[in-house]
Amino acid sequence: MAVTDQNPPLVSKAPGSSALGAIAGAVPLSLRLEANWKLRIVVLRLLGAAMILSSTGLWLVPGAGADPEMNLIRMGVSIAFLLGGLVLMTAHQPGSGPEACFDPVRRELRVLQRDSRGRPRTVLRRSYDTLGGARLTASAVQMLETDGSLLIELPIGSAEMRSHLRDQLSGAVRILT
Repeated sequence: MAVTDQNPPLVSKAPGSSALGAIAGAVPLSLRLEANWKLRIVVLRLLGAAMILSSTGLWLVPGAGADPEMNLIRMGVSIAFLLGGLVLMTAHQPGSGPEACFDPVRRELRVLQRDSRGRPRTVLRRSYDTLGGARLTASAVQMLETDGSLLIELPIGSAEMRSHLRDQLSGAVRILT
């Protein structure tokens, strides 16, 4: 999972308030939910390379070139392996994964999913008041229901993002240790 970093706008500092608290209260934090695509891409590229090599390896089999019908079948399989291997080698990370947004203005957690046209659609919206608590660890944040069950767990990419999230949630959601 990757974290979407946003540069906070410059906020004028009110007397008696800390600049970090003002920034954390003004900027929505977004965390992107993604599968382990780095590992998947490596596996797909290895499989693609194997298919490309096997498409040429079909022609290196000794004694298989005598039958013309077999050559036609080998040609078809070789082209299919070559095209399939090229598709797997050029596979890239999709950008349509869900995104969690912590909105300080509306005081809510939203999970957005992009539809086929790329427009975000809200799949989960929970007010901070309806959440049971939040548990912040070094690498993740767990949002809990009021009964203590896990609602959603999101990875946190940096200590800075963790600090911003803690500042935003403090006072609005019970933070568990």
